Amino acid sequence: MKRKRKEKKEEEKPNLKNPELEKTIKELKTAGKTSGHAYFSALSEELDKAKRARIIVNLSAISRLTTEGDIAAVAGKVLASGELKHPVTIAAFAFSDTALEKIKAAGGEAKTLTQLIAETPEGCKVKIIK
Repeated sequence: MKRKRKEKKEEEKPNLKNPELEKTIKELKTAGKTSGHAYFSALSEELDKAKRARIIVNLSAISRLTTEGDIAAVAGKVLASGELKHPVTIAAFAFSDTALEKIKAAGGEAKTLTQLIAETPEGCKVKIIK
């Protein structure tokens, strides 16, 4: 006599990703295809990695790698360690509260990556900081 196996009901797996993160990745991929700027696609690939592999950058690194008036993009979080010695526009997925204060104190500007897509002038150079 054959035993009947219990049929397993297909359970919906909860979406483990952040909906804001999903939206940002989708917008970056779309912007990369439509605008032709390779940095949008590169940012979307970096953000699509596992959380433990996501980028965390300190202000001291941004200060070393940029000059006044640059636009820096971080596919992850910006932390407040160090000083920002010149005004820079920084676009990132997330900022610590102290990092936001230090960026404003240096005369810089903090934006989300979706704001970068909407406000980036055609042909301007964006530095991706890892």
